[in-house]
Amino acid sequence: MGNAALRRKIYIIIHGTDTPAGRRFDVVLLWMILLSTLTVCLESVPSYRNQASFLFRVLEWIFTITFSLEYILRVYSNPRPLKYMFSFFGIIDFLSVIPTFLVFLLPSIRYIVAIRILRLLRVFRILKLTSYIENAQIIKSALAASMQKITVFIFTVCSLVLVIGTLIYVIEGEENGFTSIPQSIYWAIVTITTVGYGDITPKTAVGQVISSLVMLMGYAIIAVPTGIVTVELSKVKPSGTNASEPGIVCGNCAREVRPTDNYCSNCGHQLVNLK
Repeated sequence: MGNAALRRKIYIIIHGTDTPAGRRFDVVLLWMILLSTLTVCLESVPSYRNQASFLFRVLEWIFTITFSLEYILRVYSNPRPLKYMFSFFGIIDFLSVIPTFLVFLLPSIRYIVAIRILRLLRVFRILKLTSYIENAQIIKSALAASMQKITVFIFTVCSLVLVIGTLIYVIEGEENGFTSIPQSIYWAIVTITTVGYGDITPKTAVGQVISSLVMLMGYAIIAVPTGIVTVELSKVKPSGTNASEPGIVCGNCAREVRPTDNYCSNCGHQLVNLK
């Protein structure tokens, strides 16, 4: 097998998800990512780290070597290696392995390898969850269309908490824990969002009345951005959809797929001849 053919075969397995081999590779990879992330999280627990420190080190190096080989193969097999290396997934892949090698210089950096969990974003490619991706695009479009209204709303809320914070500072005063206007604004934000940490509470009757009004106001304020986005969602239409365009059936597994697909998302069978 020539060098070009070998690179092509590795590329299909590692970068592709439309073939059974590619899907199996990425499923195994996802499990490795989950296990390595779980290992890092468990190692951060002092009791586990003291009892099984050697096991954690061995597992970490196994995962690191595996992911390093995978990264090298991705760069080697990609027709445009630099494009992959500086892509989102390429950077995440690199950052997922480099902390283990840097641990010799900076021991505290070892837990940053938990960034590997971001690689699970590949699940959207593996499972072919195009409906979820399309819905995400709809939400993105709705948020973009709502941005001006939400910006005005946030500015209004910021002005409101500034006024409420200043007012409660004047009413309660430093003797009741409201030692500054910024701290009073913090209290106003916590109260108006209905979080209610309780670290600062009004002591006077007037302050408690204002608190009650602010808490009731918070429920109405929370509903405003939800309503804005909901209205925009109702206006957005899924892009690239055509209800009159019929689907096709895979000749290998009889699963109905979209007419724009080149391979069956269930078995990886080529669909070009069915179009």
